[in-house]
Amino acid sequence: MLAKRIIPCLDVKGGKVVKGVRFGCLQPAGLPVELAEKYYAEGADEIAFLDIGATVEERKTVVELVRRTARRVFVPLTVGGGIKSVKAARELLLAGADRVTVNSAAVERPELIGELAREFGSQAVVVAIDAKRVGAGWEMYSRAGSQATGLDAVQWAKQAEELGAGELLVTSMDRDGTKQGFDVELLAAIGVRARIPVIASGGAGGLQDFYDAVAVGGADAVLAASVFHFGELTIGQVKAFLKEKRVEVRP
Repeated sequence: MLAKRIIPCLDVKGGKVVKGVRFGCLQPAGLPVELAEKYYAEGADEIAFLDIGATVEERKTVVELVRRTARRVFVPLTVGGGIKSVKAARELLLAGADRVTVNSAAVERPELIGELAREFGSQAVVVAIDAKRVGAGWEMYSRAGSQATGLDAVQWAKQAEELGAGELLVTSMDRDGTKQGFDVELLAAIGVRARIPVIASGGAGGLQDFYDAVAVGGADAVLAASVFHFGELTIGQVKAFLKEKRVEVRP
């Protein structure tokens, strides 16, 4: 079994890191390069850098900010926001990103996933799934959580895998920023259908939540923002807790 990864997430808007609740009520949380350096020093296994305004504002991800971050942070950097083409992905990868994540553009044109996988390899392609519970299932949302797609999130996860995605970033919109724990039912449902790694996102509030995401939800990695940005937990504390629970994590 591969070691579980702990991934701090930098949601960037207007050049600053922000964090909200259920994709709204955003508040400033710091500067992206400084926070990235901090988490690198704390032992982050990877850093997610998501330009959350890029798609809605119809612009490209801030490439220069990625370049500056990559010069100071020496762990894998996953970057997303407004990526609509192989050209845009290449620009980010050349700037220092290790992987790109796509959501809205992949929903609107699913073949983009395959194009990216053929050009850069599946390991460089992460498909983000923003899901909201509807009845007994979950619906996929796009455009920073502002647009319902009508797609079943679990079925879309399987389709994304078949199209060439190497990993899935699964965010529960219902739990995002609430600190009520990850939606382990959503994670488990996607894990049953898709064979590629799943990153859990949305809801981290305490140490037990990280354990539940991997032990109950079956996640391969756990992503969090608020608890790290506002000093409630450190990456070291999370890793130590998981080790006590006999979950293999990276040093």
